[in-house]
Amino acid sequence: MPILTRRTALLGATTAAATTFRPRRSRAAQTIRLGVLTDMSGPYSEDAGPGSVVGAKLAVADFAKQHPELSVELKAADAGTKTDTYVSMAGAWYDREGVDAILDIPFSAGALALRTVAEQRNKVLLLTGPATSDLTGKACGPNHVHWVYDSYSFASSTARAAIKAGGDTWYFIQADYAMGASLTADAEGMIKKMGGKVLGISKHPFPGTTDFSSYLIAAQASGAKVLGLTNAGGDAANTIKQAGEFGLTSHGMRVAATLFHIPQVHALGLNAAQGLLLTDVFYWDMNDDTRAFSKRYGAEMHGFMPASTQAGMYSAVVHYLKTVLAMGVDAAKADGRAAVAKMKEIPTDDPIFGKGRVRADGRKIHNSYLFEVKKPADSRYPWDYYKLLDTTPAEDAFRPMSEGGCPMLRT
Repeated sequence: MPILTRRTALLGATTAAATTFRPRRSRAAQTIRLGVLTDMSGPYSEDAGPGSVVGAKLAVADFAKQHPELSVELKAADAGTKTDTYVSMAGAWYDREGVDAILDIPFSAGALALRTVAEQRNKVLLLTGPATSDLTGKACGPNHVHWVYDSYSFASSTARAAIKAGGDTWYFIQADYAMGASLTADAEGMIKKMGGKVLGISKHPFPGTTDFSSYLIAAQASGAKVLGLTNAGGDAANTIKQAGEFGLTSHGMRVAATLFHIPQVHALGLNAAQGLLLTDVFYWDMNDDTRAFSKRYGAEMHGFMPASTQAGMYSAVVHYLKTVLAMGVDAAKADGRAAVAKMKEIPTDDPIFGKGRVRADGRKIHNSYLFEVKKPADSRYPWDYYKLLDTTPAEDAFRPMSEGGCPMLRT
């Protein structure tokens, strides 16, 4: 069966996401209600959106098989890309619809706003989509966990690798909002720490930028060895494509993406993406467990493989439901702060990330991996895109708690 277009897959999954998923349960049981609040068709939909709903759906289904006594309902909604919409919908879910935990929130500004909403309602917020490391730093809190990745882990890892390979001068093209600023700051910190230099930064409007020519000309004129991308999704893909068209890569400039997931590599194609350096915490073809999960995910998404954010949704849901069982449903529903505290006590273990833990600052930690995108000739089968260059152990992959400035750790 041929793989459908990416747009078709997204639309098909969006239709399914509009329904509420209920596994088999006892009528007398208290119900845990999960809500995936995401962007179904906008700039974040490839890395979150319908695929995040599928990740949550698979987790709930697997948990129901082992624990049919636990009643779980899953709902999803398209909140687009506006922070006010996320705040309004989250408040309604928490206050009027009995949602106990909200997941995803695929952009930093929305996540920073919702962490306050969750704390005010004493509910749970599991952030599998946003980038900013402030969520476990100055904006840490007792009611949320930052699950998959953050700007520090991705940006610092990619910057460190490029500098080790001789790329000691950088020029950044940055999306001009919270996520882009956070990625740039974290990458710049690592570059300076290792003795490198940032020669310039061009900031582009988000969303809506499609022509990156002026920024690429400035980058080329700087003489930097590395073009650092602190944008994401379609913006990063367009920048990479246009960098090739302008001859930056053919003239020796290395492109390093600080936030670039496998759906963008697939959409861009190996001819344009080959040689790209990137960091991620999950790759579908890492081992038997990741392949098994990804095969099931692909069956729901017309052959597309999951981004780490979408796979991370499975991991977050599984650990939260384990916590609910450990606490008891009534206790978990009554006190979101206590539920998050219990999540930090219980070690994490799932087929996505393996063994790990949730730190006191709310950071879920696991191994991080540096990849290089393969040349077309080196790809042996569909979605065989990455060559593993390096592995950073879980305890070293994320910013040390002592450097984050989390207020909870001072009390």
